[in-house]
Amino acid sequence: MRELRRRGAVVGISGGIDSSIVATLCSRAFGPNHVLGLLMPEADSSPDSLQLGQLLATSLGIETVIEDITPILNAFGCYERRDAAIRQAIPGYGVGWRSKIVLPPLLGSNRLRTYSVVAESPQGERIEKRLPASAYLEVVAATNFKQRTRKTLEYFHADRLVYAVAGTPNRLEHDQGFFVKLGDGAADVKPIAHLYKTQVFRLAEYLGVPDQILSRSPTTDTYSLPQGQDEFYFSLPYSTLDVCLAARDRGLPASAIAAVVGLSRQDVDRVYADIDAKRRGAHYLHQPPLLIASLNP
Repeated sequence: MRELRRRGAVVGISGGIDSSIVATLCSRAFGPNHVLGLLMPEADSSPDSLQLGQLLATSLGIETVIEDITPILNAFGCYERRDAAIRQAIPGYGVGWRSKIVLPPLLGSNRLRTYSVVAESPQGERIEKRLPASAYLEVVAATNFKQRTRKTLEYFHADRLVYAVAGTPNRLEHDQGFFVKLGDGAADVKPIAHLYKTQVFRLAEYLGVPDQILSRSPTTDTYSLPQGQDEFYFSLPYSTLDVCLAARDRGLPASAIAAVVGLSRQDVDRVYADIDAKRRGAHYLHQPPLLIASLNP
């Protein structure tokens, strides 16, 4: 941390594999006494996230602080704004309902893919409705309060301890824009942004991350209904997408890896097109603030 002139690291721990391996690496690099793990549950969080985060911190011997961010999100109107957006598609949505947003499958069709909301009533009835573009954008904008609130608290603790904030995105997330600008995308150091998700799991096994975390399926843990990253954003298992992303970076044609990943050449072409589209969208997320002096005349 000499370059940053910090004496330790703050890590937001979610109970997932990425934050677990970042906390483990920081503990190895700086010593457990120089790492603070922040556990930041909210009303929609799975109870497993807090439990697994505490399990990891205990195994590493690092200090933790629990910050329940629900009151902050209520003050921002996070849940109220989200629910109002969902009611554009499901007018009866309200107190006691749970929801998530999903994308249709990527493979097997060239149809236009648009987001839908899956909602569950207090009586257990499930409804799926296509989200108008404006409603989708409002749902995402409202839920982004969660990542930005967590990052604000990470920097609060980093400032008081003279620590750096360690980010948790892996290569797949960093490359494809699966992060919130000035939310979980903000950090002083990103120790695993060069590692594919498959590599993160292998490193976690090697470093002894608890089995309960290793066996947990990747989840966004953002919406009140359980939601996998594949149904929300990536549309493919990470093991398949890692290979496709690496092949795309190396300029390999779809025909060269189709058999390797168990997909048709046409489906690999669809994956390549989706990778390229997400990279175009991620350009804005990666951009630093524009300075007038740096713009072309």
